[in-house]
Amino acid sequence: MEKSVKSSAISLGVILGVILALVTVLAYTVYQGMYTNWIAGIGLAIMIIVFGIVSAVKSRKLLGGFIGFKEAFTSYLITVAIGTIISSVVSILIYVVVDPDAATAINEQIIESTVGFMEKFGAPESEIEKQVAKLEESNQFSLGNQVKGWFWGILVYIIIGLLACLAVKKKEPQY
Repeated sequence: MEKSVKSSAISLGVILGVILALVTVLAYTVYQGMYTNWIAGIGLAIMIIVFGIVSAVKSRKLLGGFIGFKEAFTSYLITVAIGTIISSVVSILIYVVVDPDAATAINEQIIESTVGFMEKFGAPESEIEKQVAKLEESNQFSLGNQVKGWFWGILVYIIIGLLACLAVKKKEPQY
């Protein structure tokens, strides 16, 4: 992979990471309810995927309009991995090191939101109680859960990236 292509992917990854880190800081300082808003979560996931695809397309342009699947996917993955790692580190610093009490408060909001959602869809009380007990046992902002969440997230982004990079790749015609 050419140095300019790699540096382009790294630059986009850092930009993505800064944006995601700012969202995390804003969610912490201004609107912690964002963690219970599934639309915000979907929006952030779409933004991460778009940055990865833009990285692959930009790499194709840097390579003269032609790129193999491996190069496109590598560019995508570098961008997504760097962006999400930066965001995860900021989240770990905030919710594990600086203010663990905020993590506890957000977990309580998540439990309340989950109960409301389950009641809205008519879930039996026994199922709601099971889910509440499960959520009370785990802290999604613990170091272990955040690292585990990053790995599961990157796995999803890899699968989406594999499909997206099939569309981005373009072989040079053979004469």
